[in-house]
Amino acid sequence: MTPHAPVAPSSTYRLQLQPEFPFAAAAGAVPYLASLGVTHLHLSPVLEAVPGSTHGYDVTDHGRVREELGGEEGLRALAATARDHGLGLVVDLVPNHMAAALPHNRPLWEVLRNGPASPYARWFDIDWDAGGGKVLLPVLPARIGDLLGDLRVDSGNGLLRHGTQVFPLREGTAGLPLPELLDAQWYRPVWWRLARTELNYRRFFTVSDLIGVRVEDPEVFAATHGKVLELVRDGVVEGLRIDHPDGLADPDGYLEALREATGGACWIVLEKILTGDERLPAGWPVAGTTGYDALRRIDGLFVDPAGAAELTELYRQVAAPAGDRGGHWEATARRAAYKVVTHELAAEVAHLTRTAGRVCAASPALRDHAPWALRAAVRELLIRVPVYRPYRVGGERVLTEEAALAAKGTFAVPEESAAVDVVRDLALGRLGDGPDQRAFRARFAQTASALRAKSVEDKAFYRYVPLLSANEVGGEPGRPAVAPEEFHTYCARIARDWPLAGTVLSTHDTKRSADVRARIAVLSECPGRWAKLLGDVARVPAPDGQLGWSAWQTALGLGGPGGERLAGALLKAAREAGLHTSWTEQDAEYEQAVAEFLAAGPAGALQHTVAELARELAPHVRANVLGAALLHLAMPGVPDLYQGTEAVYEALVDPDNRAPFRQVPPDEKTALTRAVLALRRRRPEVFGASGTYVPLAAEGPAAGHCVAFCRSGGVVVAVTRLSLRLTEAGGWAGTALPLPPGRWRDALAGPDAGAVDGGRPVPLAELFAHRPVALLEGAR
Repeated sequence: MTPHAPVAPSSTYRLQLQPEFPFAAAAGAVPYLASLGVTHLHLSPVLEAVPGSTHGYDVTDHGRVREELGGEEGLRALAATARDHGLGLVVDLVPNHMAAALPHNRPLWEVLRNGPASPYARWFDIDWDAGGGKVLLPVLPARIGDLLGDLRVDSGNGLLRHGTQVFPLREGTAGLPLPELLDAQWYRPVWWRLARTELNYRRFFTVSDLIGVRVEDPEVFAATHGKVLELVRDGVVEGLRIDHPDGLADPDGYLEALREATGGACWIVLEKILTGDERLPAGWPVAGTTGYDALRRIDGLFVDPAGAAELTELYRQVAAPAGDRGGHWEATARRAAYKVVTHELAAEVAHLTRTAGRVCAASPALRDHAPWALRAAVRELLIRVPVYRPYRVGGERVLTEEAALAAKGTFAVPEESAAVDVVRDLALGRLGDGPDQRAFRARFAQTASALRAKSVEDKAFYRYVPLLSANEVGGEPGRPAVAPEEFHTYCARIARDWPLAGTVLSTHDTKRSADVRARIAVLSECPGRWAKLLGDVARVPAPDGQLGWSAWQTALGLGGPGGERLAGALLKAAREAGLHTSWTEQDAEYEQAVAEFLAAGPAGALQHTVAELARELAPHVRANVLGAALLHLAMPGVPDLYQGTEAVYEALVDPDNRAPFRQVPPDEKTALTRAVLALRRRRPEVFGASGTYVPLAAEGPAAGHCVAFCRSGGVVVAVTRLSLRLTEAGGWAGTALPLPPGRWRDALAGPDAGAVDGGRPVPLAELFAHRPVALLEGAR
């Protein structure tokens, strides 16, 4: 394949590769996707992964393209087919971790066989001292003392076996008696439950099956990126999505190394979740984020703040868990953070405590800080990090004096609260730049991101559920509504600072697809109807109010029968919330009660109640679905369409949303998608890096129900928001949108559509006569 200079995408289409949908199947979909109008295919990870993996984030070999998908030959053939149809490839890159699966992870296998002297030992963050010179492997189904009779020594192959599990034997140990053989290894296989407190290697979040990789080491970077960089140099890959950069020891340094290695000739976006008004570091050599910040702003436009407040008050009265009655989102998130930092991340906190202790022991001025005080300080400061992680520059804005004072206030003995100052200064790099100081600073930031993800996304989002559509990655359940002015401010900033950043509405990680969220969001416009539904279905009681509330909203989000999909999503929600059952301490009686409730209610005899409300709300759901889709496709940035979302796509949390790609029957949303993508390709000067964004303000009594803007003087976008409230208030009467001067053609009505004269207010009843959105193209 001839190398060429890649260009930034105008739009991308995400395909979930898996053995059931390999490169050849993706190549078969290329003609359809090209006709849809996208410019690039966005592929999930393509490097060798655990056999059978349906996602590819469990990489086992960075030097090979995954054979189950068709190998490197298949990937290069897919790239050639895509190029023949005018498409490029963007690939998901996973630098932070790889699978700890044995024997598939050969670098880890060599470390376990040869110990810290292995040349691969530098690949992983292993605390050999904490493990007594061994790597703790939490992989056994029970205590090893109960499994000794099941262990087998395969001396001929230098292996230790337990069922289908295999481990390497240290040279010269195969002939030892079993207890001595186990003691002689560089690793210690143990019951999986010990991972919570005893693990001594860095992992991805709390997933011990995924071991962290030290890409900050130049040799490790070169070894783990060689194949991908070759594909970039050869023109096979034109863009990279960087998975979880917050997990890296030095994101700044990594991105600089990646820019240098790619020669700057590669479109790069980051799966970076920005909290609130947090900004992406301005100096990073990337195009921007993957777009969860855009998702929150789009979704928020279709939430009525007054109705959301009514829903929240009703939720507190009838459904909130006992500990959250009368509470707020922030309190729920804080309680979830305490739970995660003291339980699931206990091993990570212990590592930070040991590192801080070594720094203190080496400094006469810092000696005699009690380990328990350092541990408490680490916990209290971690839970007060309001974003995913503090960065080397600007950390003071995150680890503030106010946060330190609040942390100190939790100490019963004021003298011991001085440990907070030590931990904060270490995290901010104020206590020197020695190895332990650098290690603490990096691991504190890495742990902060894990804590945020596990406590907010994977716990609090399932505990606080007044309006489920707000509980999305990057979302703010405590402030679900976004005003048009806030949306415009965000878009103008993106157009100015990150014009080629990604934007998304649905991904492989969203808990509910955009169209499910669009239906649930309508409840913020009719909280009374929601209260009535709860009364109508009360004869089928839920195991607890919080789960019942979640179940009925989820069922409404699907709009129809959910069956096993609904059951799977609700069971996952209950386990993630950890209020009555969990992944590691499953309560079989409670989970059976959940299944029986779903079978009798949302997925059973009362399905018709939900379906009836869904039918009543259908026109307003349509307005939300089309409005969100148009904003996503036409706002500043590079829109990424998740597979199937060119049509109405109703999916719940994984694995429901990760089924193999299939071409969807076209619908009204498909026609809109095709029209906007065609316009993006036809008018690159309007939507590209030099394009501008100008808000347009409607005039009249219903002006707040219209969100409109003009792109580079050539395209006007207008959508209806809160259409149910609009209908109740009398519609568009007396409300108009002043259009910029010129002749404007309705790009959604086809090539024969008539033109509208601009330079005057156009009645919105006329503009929205056929659909709740408008896309106008100006004459050139």
